[in-house]
Amino acid sequence: MPKILFTSTHGTGDPNRASMPFHFAKGAREAGYEVGVVLGNDAPVILKDSVRASIHAVGMPPLQELFQFAIENQVRVYV
Repeated sequence: MPKILFTSTHGTGDPNRASMPFHFAKGAREAGYEVGVVLGNDAPVILKDSVRASIHAVGMPPLQELFQFAIENQVRVYV
């Protein structure tokens, strides 16, 4: 199975960039790829439930929903 690793370095300061790797990972996983997401710099803060619930990017599902998809579909998240 092909593999893709997405990287995020953004947290609450930029909701679009914080959500984008999970949005891309969702699309890639639905297309049949094995995917993972690496969280670095400011991004690990989104692992807190309260922070993740407050992030809503423009034109994308809420980060909470994307993260839940990742959990349910065995997307590995590396910190």
